[in-house]
Amino acid sequence: QVQLVESGGGLVQPGGSLRLSCAASGSIRMIYDMGWYRQAPGKQRELVAGINSGSSANYADSVKGRFTISRDNSKNTVYLQMNSLKPEDTAVYYCHAEIRTISWSRRDYWGQGTQVTVSS
Repeated sequence: QVQLVESGGGLVQPGGSLRLSCAASGSIRMIYDMGWYRQAPGKQRELVAGINSGSSANYADSVKGRFTISRDNSKNTVYLQMNSLKPEDTAVYYCHAEIRTISWSRRDYWGQGTQVTVSS
């Protein structure tokens, strides 16, 4: 059994910052790509940022220069530092990880989602 547990969401004013964390736990053999997606009301889920096992990162154009993704492989944790937040960043943010378990199966796992609201 594998779980992804997110934390760090909340309400912030425009221009503010938040840091999201997502810790993977359970029967993990190896974690490959990790990332953050978001889904705003009435919109499709979209990739915000991704990072591979070698810490090479990619970002959506809308967050480049404002968000930074990082990971700590010793803690099976991925982070998303969000700066200069805008109202259009308001969404539920989901953590994603591609994981190989101790039983050698490899699949995608998702967190439960954390709400980020940017409003004055």
